[in-house]
Amino acid sequence: MAQVLEFKLPDLGEGLTEAEIVRWLVNVGDVVAIDQPVVEVETAKAMVEVPCPYGGVVTARFGDEGTELPVGAPLLTVAVGGAPGADGTAAPAEQAEAASAAEPADASEHSGNVLVGYGTAGPAARRRRVRRDGPAAAPAPATTAAPAALVEPEAPAGPVPVISPLVRKIARDKGLDLRQVRGSGPEGLILRADVETALAGRDRSTTAYATAAAPAPAAAPARTSAAGERVPLRGVRGAVADKLSRSRTEIPDATCWVDADATELMAARAAMNAAGGPKISVLALLARICTHALARFPELNSTVDTAAREIVRLPEVHLGFAAQTDRGLVVPVVRDAGGRTAESLTAEFARLTEAARQGTLTPADLTGGTFTLNNYGVFGVDGSTPIINHPEAAMLGVGRIVPKPWVHQGELAVRQVVQLSFTFDHRVCDGGTAGGFLRYVADCVENPAVLLRTL
Repeated sequence: MAQVLEFKLPDLGEGLTEAEIVRWLVNVGDVVAIDQPVVEVETAKAMVEVPCPYGGVVTARFGDEGTELPVGAPLLTVAVGGAPGADGTAAPAEQAEAASAAEPADASEHSGNVLVGYGTAGPAARRRRVRRDGPAAAPAPATTAAPAALVEPEAPAGPVPVISPLVRKIARDKGLDLRQVRGSGPEGLILRADVETALAGRDRSTTAYATAAAPAPAAAPARTSAAGERVPLRGVRGAVADKLSRSRTEIPDATCWVDADATELMAARAAMNAAGGPKISVLALLARICTHALARFPELNSTVDTAAREIVRLPEVHLGFAAQTDRGLVVPVVRDAGGRTAESLTAEFARLTEAARQGTLTPADLTGGTFTLNNYGVFGVDGSTPIINHPEAAMLGVGRIVPKPWVHQGELAVRQVVQLSFTFDHRVCDGGTAGGFLRYVADCVENPAVLLRTL
């Protein structure tokens, strides 16, 4: 006789307490295998797929798409062992046979792995997971009819080589059949750029369809009233609001800034890239400078334990960097940044930035930072007063690097100038330490050879 097991929204870790259902990947009556992704959820940190630790037949789902559920709330129930149908009766023979193949022999036979986006197949399988063909991959039917331009056309059979939930969502919202898109990634993997190129070509060739197609829905839909528009603070936007408010409330911060001549730094980067091998980014060089500065001023690589009234100086530098995405501002973290070369830092920045754009960052990618580097120069601005990424103790902000008049070797010249802004927690150090850190960073920017003394 079948045993019905309840699968609850798992503990997603890192203090996350709720998630929003973005899309169901299975319907009631579908047969699922152990660790098969069953629902796509969005937390305050990432959009991920949740694998079910049981194998059997789905007998119930809890929560519509767009519903927020707390950790521990039921997600779905699965009948294991006897594989009953959705109404509790015996399943058809083919369902029972498939359920048997899914290894649901008894309640104890499950992966036990309930961390979001992983399962027991290992990291490689998670990176290249392709949505299963057939009813297990079909989204739940909508409660209201969608506009014609948003309805996905019927696609031929066969798996679609797409990893990113964001790519699938963009295609679904724009009414694009992913099986008509040729992927440019490894083994034909469809990337976001492929979808955007396909949409641009379709819009150019079919103006009427482009006019009818509705834009992608916002992550937090607004509602209007006589008093004005109201946008819910939820998801990433809500998490950012909470963290920044807590930072301003708890941390007595102060900011200092300095202009620096970055001409020699840019020349050094050009020489490194001209020598062949992987290209080095400006952000990677600034990260190297930051890690060396933190080695000289370890007070700033710390956090404050308010309950114990202690400053906790941290042994490793896990460097966060601000990244703007379609879902909002996120801060991916480069682990052990102090032990990485410029090439390694460049590669890790690129990997995490692409994951942020694709919406595939995991909670582990977004937590554990000890110091943040914020390159707001990409927005075309010179300066800012950064808000510390709680519970860290400091953040370095970098403006745009632009030609400006500068006194160089006693003469007026046009040099590549950058403004550096440094915000620090005044509880962990005084102005002398903060000023010493910022001055050392500026000296390294102006004369990269300064770093040779610490190598």
